[in-house]
This record gives sequence, C-alpha cells and structure tokens, in this order.
Amino acid sequence: MKFYNADFSPNCLRVRAVANELGIKLDIVDVDLRKGAPDAMKALNANGKVPVLDDKSFGLWESRAISAYLAGKDPAKRLYPDDIVKRALIDQWSYWQAIHLGPAMQKVGFERAMKKKFGMGEPDESKIVDSVAEIDKFLKVLDNGLGDRDWIAGDLSIADFALASTFMFRDAANISLASVPRVAAWAERLESRDSWKKAVAPVMAFLAA
Repeated sequence: MKFYNADFSPNCLRVRAVANELGIKLDIVDVDLRKGAPDAMKALNANGKVPVLDDKSFGLWESRAISAYLAGKDPAKRLYPDDIVKRALIDQWSYWQAIHLGPAMQKVGFERAMKKKFGMGEPDESKIVDSVAEIDKFLKVLDNGLGDRDWIAGDLSIADFALASTFMFRDAANISLASVPRVAAWAERLESRDSWKKAVAPVMAFLAA
C-alpha cells in the first residue's frame, strides 16, 4: 500500500503508528505540499492534502478513515472492533479529538514549537491565549474520560492513536500534564509502544536538532 505522507502532520503520524501497531508495511511517499501535491496523489484526493492511502488504486483520505480501514484488515488486533458500543466510543473520542482537543493543541504547538523552527518568526503568546485555556478544559475532559482504564475505549484502539497524535509537540510547546495524572500515565503507556516510537521518530529528531 502506498501512503502519501508528511512527517510533521499529526494526521499522518496517527496513520503511521496504527500501521506499525498492526504490522502493516506502508510504501511511504513523502510529500512537500509547499511545492504542490503530486499528480498521482491529487488523482486520489482532489483536496490535495495528506494523508492519502493508495491500496491497489483504491484511494482513501482522512486519517481516521484510513486508520479504521487498516484496522479492518486485521480484526484480531482489535483496534476497531465490531462491537457497536466499543466502536461508538472509539468514534466518539476520535471525533472529539478532531473537533476540540486537536485544533487547540496544534495551534499552541505550532506557535511555541514549530513556528521558529520553520523560520516563520518568533512565538506570539497573544495569538494562543484562548487555545491555552481550551487545552486546560479539554485535558480535564480526557482525564475524566479515562477514569481507571488504561485506554480511552477500554482496549487499545485507533482512538488512542488519534488522541496521541495531538500530544507530539507538548514538551517542546511547554504543555504540562501535571494537573491531569491519568492523561499523563496514558500518554506514557502509548508513547512507550514500539509502534509509536517508530512513527514519531522523524518528528523527535527534528525537534532535537
């Protein structure tokens, strides 16, 4: 399967991690969207955005859809089970990440960690005041949602990888998890997995440079 990828995209990161967890090898095609999307990719996704999966000319875009599709190729891994209650919880947290926690975390991560790295100027805290407040609120929601479970929907699932992709810049962006110990413990569990460490390695190398 061919996978059109950008290393610093959280959307691509979660798909890479899910594929690693499932033992699925992706033929990764790195894309620099500043130079324009390749024609082959645009033929599969007219939006011209990553990620895009090409599975024998079946084109699929949107990272959560791709993650579910990959999980469906190996149901024994239980990353996206058939049980409708478990699947509904996985969808709930995946969509919540997309709409609420993800945008706030990404805005702060860009402003504090990536903006200067990309030569786009100095961080400007005035631009992220609202997002910082939202992060505090949403992290408490996630902490309560975890309760006494190791994983957000009970068992490890594609929702955990969707959520985890939100946190990849947290240290560089000085986003503390001290007030949400269950989130901190969950993040440590997820980030200790080989599948995650392999997927996030290019990002960590860039931040460390």
